[in-house]
Amino acid sequence: MVPEAPRAPSRLHRLAERSPEITGAEIVAELVPPPQFEHASFESYQPDVNFPSQLEAVDRLTAFAEAWRPQRPGGFFSRTRKAPAQLPGIYLDGGFGVGKTHLLAALWHSAPGPKYFGTFIEYTALVGALGYAAAVRQLSGAKLICIDEFELDDPGDTMLMTRLLGELVASGTRVAATSNTPPNSLGEGRFAAIDFLREIRAMSANFEILRIDGLDYRRRDIEGHSVAVEGPELDRLVAALVARGANVTEDDFGSLIRHLSTVHPSKYIKLIAGVEVIALTDSYLLTDQTDALRLVAFIDRVYDAEIPIVASGLPLAEVFDDEMLAGGYRKKYQRSQSRMVALTTGELPPHD
Repeated sequence: MVPEAPRAPSRLHRLAERSPEITGAEIVAELVPPPQFEHASFESYQPDVNFPSQLEAVDRLTAFAEAWRPQRPGGFFSRTRKAPAQLPGIYLDGGFGVGKTHLLAALWHSAPGPKYFGTFIEYTALVGALGYAAAVRQLSGAKLICIDEFELDDPGDTMLMTRLLGELVASGTRVAATSNTPPNSLGEGRFAAIDFLREIRAMSANFEILRIDGLDYRRRDIEGHSVAVEGPELDRLVAALVARGANVTEDDFGSLIRHLSTVHPSKYIKLIAGVEVIALTDSYLLTDQTDALRLVAFIDRVYDAEIPIVASGLPLAEVFDDEMLAGGYRKKYQRSQSRMVALTTGELPPHD
């Protein structure tokens, strides 16, 4: 009897079945700009001519980067000239989708090494993985630390990061950060502890604040709504992608939300490693803020990895309830909505 040929393994997986681990070394290796900003530069940034602050930000960041370039020898009187005073940090404040991350990545590319680029969550996760003293040693000597989306979920993390940045700045490291909220307003509507407010003021004193106005570039050329498909259509799309060799995951929305509560947000990047398309079934309105914030962190990693999403049920950009969208985290939810629109309206990848 001829033995039956082994079946080719299915390429349809479930995120809820993955429980990744991540080491401090792996976190450090990921402290670079996301793939879509691998070649970001000030020249490739496309400012909206209707918002002069965008071009002004490019000019100011270019000047900030001049500190790393060798200075030309001056003339006879050059020894009497003093370089203009410059704060060790620069902070890009603006709405979602105005190109802050592109500009932050462009600054990172213009700086000499060693240098690091990561989200607020990644830096706090690094401290958690290595311990505070070891994290300081790892980052010490960096010419530039870039922190994307400096948004606060608890005062403890903020005080930790403020202390960390204070030590690095004192040793000569320069810092650049982005957020949807100016430094003096971080935590506004969320926390009122005196120690927390003191830490916020101490951190903001190190930053020059650049305000960047504009419209969300992700919605300039696409309909401003995320797309949901009917269940049978989702099944057909998933089956076709799997048949063509795509690495697809399919999860019930509720199962994914529950699973995210068991995985630290710093591990979300490994949760989606190798995935080409994410399918979610039966999306619904979220009413628990903790669940919603985990989803925001997850969508951030999916967006950075440029993985399209196909979903049934409630359109993804509508899963945050009205109370969330009016509360202290509203800008985080609005940014996530913008990213959900982009992720669900794009083309699915072709496969042989």
